[in-house]
Amino acid sequence: MERGSGRPGWRRFIIEHRSLSAYAMTQPDQHALSPIDAATIAINQRMNKFDGHAQVWLFGYGSLIYKADFPYIERRPASIEGWTRRFWQGSHDHRGTPMAPGRVATIVPQAGAVCDGMAYLITPEVFAHLDHREKNGYLRLATDITFDDGGKVEGLVYIANEENAAFLGAAPELDIARQIARSNGPSGPNSEYLLHLASALRELGKSDPHVFAIEQHLAQLKDAPPAAQ
Repeated sequence: MERGSGRPGWRRFIIEHRSLSAYAMTQPDQHALSPIDAATIAINQRMNKFDGHAQVWLFGYGSLIYKADFPYIERRPASIEGWTRRFWQGSHDHRGTPMAPGRVATIVPQAGAVCDGMAYLITPEVFAHLDHREKNGYLRLATDITFDDGGKVEGLVYIANEENAAFLGAAPELDIARQIARSNGPSGPNSEYLLHLASALRELGKSDPHVFAIEQHLAQLKDAPPAAQ
């Protein structure tokens, strides 16, 4: 089962997401952000788990693998256990629009799963940028990170779970590919996001059947005549 988990902190994380709508109504406008986006940023800013730390490890599993548009001290291939990557999150701000959202990656709990990605050692000042980048439903969550060389460290990851307003949920991988094929947003075509992620995983020597299946469907849709799509 992929939905639901007894993992420490997960219930509290879900409660934070459920509070977004109510919390948003009490917050001032933040540079024309939507109420939900502004509330997501505000909740992330309240996280005090790493207060006083000069450096924090951040785990990336989606566009953070290949697009590090922030300063970092070090980066290392890494993974987190008990999570699997899924294109179940809507993108209203980067790879789609509010009226026609794209689909981007989040991670969901799955016993025995390992999610591969990239870890970045950053300073706390970077969080202002990351909170804005991940504002469309992603909240910070503390997690254990395992480096490819076997070392472990506690860090954090941004996760969009099923309680956030942009969550689209499970769908057949062909349907996900169709949605990605037709979606575009301020950051570019949704297909670009998927293809960059698939390429980055291959460069790391990692396999993700879900990502690669959507990539294959997308290629077939591109080659198919319009009537067959």
